[in-house]
Amino acid sequence: MKPKLSDYDFDFPPELIAQHSAGKGKSRILQVSLKSDALKEIKAQNIVGLLKKGDCLVVNNTKVISARLKGKRSTGGVVEVLLLQALASGNTWQTMVKPGRAFKKGDEIDFQGVKAQVLEVNADGTRNLQFEIDENKFLPWLEKVGHTPLPPYIDRQEELADKEDYQAIFAKKSGAVAAPTASLHFNDEILNQLRAKGVQVAELTLHVGAGTFQNIKYEDYTQHSMHSEYYEISAENSEIINRAQKNGQRVLCVGTTVARVLETVADDSGIVHAGQGFTNKFIYPGYEWKFVRNLMTNFHWPRSSLILLVAALIGKSKLLGAYDYAVKNGFKLFSYGDGMLFFCDF
Repeated sequence: MKPKLSDYDFDFPPELIAQHSAGKGKSRILQVSLKSDALKEIKAQNIVGLLKKGDCLVVNNTKVISARLKGKRSTGGVVEVLLLQALASGNTWQTMVKPGRAFKKGDEIDFQGVKAQVLEVNADGTRNLQFEIDENKFLPWLEKVGHTPLPPYIDRQEELADKEDYQAIFAKKSGAVAAPTASLHFNDEILNQLRAKGVQVAELTLHVGAGTFQNIKYEDYTQHSMHSEYYEISAENSEIINRAQKNGQRVLCVGTTVARVLETVADDSGIVHAGQGFTNKFIYPGYEWKFVRNLMTNFHWPRSSLILLVAALIGKSKLLGAYDYAVKNGFKLFSYGDGMLFFCDF
């Protein structure tokens, strides 16, 4: 049967889109059985009771940068820029510029005294900007003048609380322009309780790009070209993951970003290897998983690459059943919303 993107659509009232965080560790989680049609509501802190000594939690330690900038043209007009991905140096970025058509190669934008020049206008309409600031000073400067890159469906202005709310407790390595939102269900108390039980925590990095919000344009979703994102996983962390798997312990992937990295670096025998680079791994129904079995994730936008990844793991019927339950029972959706858990059958 020909793949159909419309099979992965669902209706929801707009008021279910979470506009603010409920607070880390305060979300609702819909636990979905992989063996039956059973669904169970739990609270985020209940995850502690599901994991056992020796189990492994795999998290993404990327840190969201203040990737939204407001600048001015030489004429005084206001310009909004969203950083997408670092290029050759730390002060050169692929960006989305609004209004885009006004900016040609060689044009400049002023950001509170720091200028940026358009080096290239790309075929997809993005612009490569080079900022006139030392690359070692770029990120500290960005944190001072930039804004939190809230997703487009959060229909409000940035608030001071977003600086913390949109940053996971695992965040260490700057580079993401969107949060790995499954991590937002954890707080320090939950993490400390897990460590006290002997649960291992392995880290990897995937710098989430704005492409995570990119709509799939094709009804035959297999024609979609997945965006590339930088990843890295160390030998130490890959060994933690492999050892847990070898010893028969459960490995819980926190987020689709973690799942994509592990499926990128795992071999056909299910062994995870250290490495770094860029991945455009596109996982959709019919995919043969090499490593991932257990996943915690958020509710994702209809017809998105993320919802297809989840369907590849649990199946279309179970996925749509879970979404239907969530909508009927008032779960909050998307980045600041509630979550789903496919782990520890009940």
